[in-house]
Amino acid sequence: MDSSTLALLIRRHAVRMASSGGSSHVAAALSCADVLAVLYADILKIEPANPLDPDRDRFILSKGHAGSAIYATLAELGFMPLEWLRTHHQDGSLLSGHVSHKGIPGVEVSTGSLGHGLSIGAGMAKAAQLQDKGWRVFVLQSDGECDEGSVWEAAMFAAHHRLSNLVALVDYNKIQSLASVAETLALEPFEDKWRAFGWSVARVDGHDHDAMRRALSGVPLDAQKPTCVILDTIKGKGVSFMESTILWHYRSPQGDELTRALRELGEER
Repeated sequence: MDSSTLALLIRRHAVRMASSGGSSHVAAALSCADVLAVLYADILKIEPANPLDPDRDRFILSKGHAGSAIYATLAELGFMPLEWLRTHHQDGSLLSGHVSHKGIPGVEVSTGSLGHGLSIGAGMAKAAQLQDKGWRVFVLQSDGECDEGSVWEAAMFAAHHRLSNLVALVDYNKIQSLASVAETLALEPFEDKWRAFGWSVARVDGHDHDAMRRALSGVPLDAQKPTCVILDTIKGKGVSFMESTILWHYRSPQGDELTRALRELGEER
């Protein structure tokens, strides 16, 4: 499946899942749909038939509140049945609102408490280095997550150990829980910060599949450094009334809102 088709399907699923389960964070799922599609269609070395292959690349969705997006990605690619998506965020479901690895093929770790993913990824990357293995670790973080001091502890560790097999991706949609990132805790100059911590840095449009493919196909950017790819995105991308609004960090689409969202994504309810 090509990345553009996959991204559209991820967005449709995320909207339906948020509605049926009454869950939050649909806009966060929409902003990262494109990078997930590119990663799984073109970059990651991982197969649905063998999700625990010891030589697989590892992916961690550190922004675990966008769990619907990774669940949808994995289901569309055959890691789990599509029918499971209908149970998202409901009693008894394996698919919790924030990402859980329990019983979910293709999910490496449970996430949702922000600031942990890069530390876990750095540990995995160090393990591969110690064992002289060629697999890589990709960690997708939110921009608001970079308020956490643990992110920068992991960044120092990764640079010190020259973990060139580690790639940090930041979904820079400029909005966090209750306000803009700039108002809450400004990150700029963002690229300079990562470079000061010893990382190679690229910055691309997080909705431009060709640009992301070029950037991610070229990692590591430096054979002696970990790589950070900052993705400039739009929160709620793909649904006009959800784009760049704080409201849809927590709101769940129902009724006419659901119908309109799916119509904008090319699907009649």
